[in-house]
Amino acid sequence: MAGKATAVQNGDELVQLVAKLGEELGLSVKQQVGVARRIWGAKRKIDVVLIERETRRTLGIECKYQGVPGSAEEKIPATIDDIAAWPIPGIVVFAGTGFTGNMRSFLISTGKAVELEELEPWLKLFFGLSLD
Repeated sequence: MAGKATAVQNGDELVQLVAKLGEELGLSVKQQVGVARRIWGAKRKIDVVLIERETRRTLGIECKYQGVPGSAEEKIPATIDDIAAWPIPGIVVFAGTGFTGNMRSFLISTGKAVELEELEPWLKLFFGLSLD
């Protein structure tokens, strides 16, 4: 997976890369899974849900891409809070050169975010897959 993060051009591509990685790891993959509503009434959707077929262990993944500096990253703390309301464990996978150093540090410090480049080993550990 190394080097692929630079190839991501937008959020949709990030979702597709995460889904593809899940499939390559032998996981069941679902995209845009509806799960209740946010506090202001909008339907909540999880970008990617990965399920280990044998154990049924499940993980929701919210994908965030930012290619240029801007205010989109200001929504990230709300995303971290939103994950806490999911009925399954969840993380944010992020990519793009537009995130500030402070936001990258914040994301990593939450324990609920992983850079795309580090996702594969993280998923292998989470799902108990071979680290080879």
